[in-house]
Amino acid sequence: MFDAIIPENLELISPGPELAGVLASLDWDHLSDHDLIRALQAQDRQVSHYQAGRAWTINKVAERYQEGCSEGSFDHSDAADGAAAEIGAALRLTRKAAESETGFSMELLRYRPAVFEALLCGRIDLRRVRVLVDATLHVSDAVAHVVIEQLLPDAALLTTGQLQHRIAELCIDADPEAARRRYERSIEDRRFEVRPNDSGTADILGHDVPPHIANSIGRWIHREAIKLKNFGDARTMDQLRVDIYLDLLRRRYKGGRITRSDFGNLDMRVTAETLAGQSDESAELNGFGPVIADVARQVAEHQEHVRRRWLLYDTDTKQPIDGGITRRRPAPSQRRTAEILHPACIHPGCRMPSVDCDLDHRKPWSEARFTCTADLGPMCRHHHVIRHTYGWQYASIAGGDFLFSSPFGHQYTTSGREPPNARSP
Repeated sequence: MFDAIIPENLELISPGPELAGVLASLDWDHLSDHDLIRALQAQDRQVSHYQAGRAWTINKVAERYQEGCSEGSFDHSDAADGAAAEIGAALRLTRKAAESETGFSMELLRYRPAVFEALLCGRIDLRRVRVLVDATLHVSDAVAHVVIEQLLPDAALLTTGQLQHRIAELCIDADPEAARRRYERSIEDRRFEVRPNDSGTADILGHDVPPHIANSIGRWIHREAIKLKNFGDARTMDQLRVDIYLDLLRRRYKGGRITRSDFGNLDMRVTAETLAGQSDESAELNGFGPVIADVARQVAEHQEHVRRRWLLYDTDTKQPIDGGITRRRPAPSQRRTAEILHPACIHPGCRMPSVDCDLDHRKPWSEARFTCTADLGPMCRHHHVIRHTYGWQYASIAGGDFLFSSPFGHQYTTSGREPPNARSP
């Protein structure tokens, strides 16, 4: 049925005129399922190439305006604004959009040349480029260089969410003291905002609040919503969470006396050295992401009466060393262990916190008749259904990672790393 010819070396063709010609010549309607995905990936590389060219041109316009500054035509401080005005008029952009595009292109070409080169060669797309640029604006050039150098080779294999997570972690660890200063400044600048919407509704926003407090309150609200839903409340989960939030603000819970303990405990992965103050290595707050060492120590201090839980795992496979049970439903201790091992849904690209996920049996319980922690993987309800509906398969691989096989015959990893034995582009 599908017999269209696609170049065997498609992944090796650099974006530009040659790849554009190949893509234009394909009989797209008759590509096989497997080749359709290969062609899509090639299109993405070509688009990245064009987007790099667009950024180069925008930066060139800015350079021309700066040359005018040097010749005394106008003030140097107005060069970027002048370029943005020109670009906005030419591309029919709002002032804000034009200034954003101009600023981004200047930053990319002048201060992140390695990232620009990766975009031009199709090794990375614009979405990831924006993450690499925007998420390193707040750090020194030296730290940004170190972070980008570490992440750029594998950036294309990570989703934007995974990339943001890794950047945050590396920025903290590269300069813990600077990260602490940024955190303290943001806490000092915390603010509250009521923002009207066009629909006649409003948003209530608290900016720059401590992450562990925000995460704890969010999880508590979610648990309260689940309780109400289980009692038959007809409101959607989103409606319930908002209504509980408003009730909380109106101090209707606990008779207006809400204490820190009401919000329960937090799950966090942190080294003993960090807790002891002997290291400033970042910690991982489940459901949020990387946090500075000070936050980790604050969480531990406020949970000093909580029973500590230790996790023993194999250093090579990163899998837990434990037994199992013969019933289908995992024991509470197994769920907690799986959530600590895998903070998010294990489906490639998904960042749904594992505390809000189902626990999938990699080997169906109907076959194994045994529930083992090492065989459990947190999956959000959406991807859990997709896996069983369309026949996605996955297996444990080295480093605590999972290798997924799609119905179209492609392989992907949870971590975003290149699948074992994959063909290099």
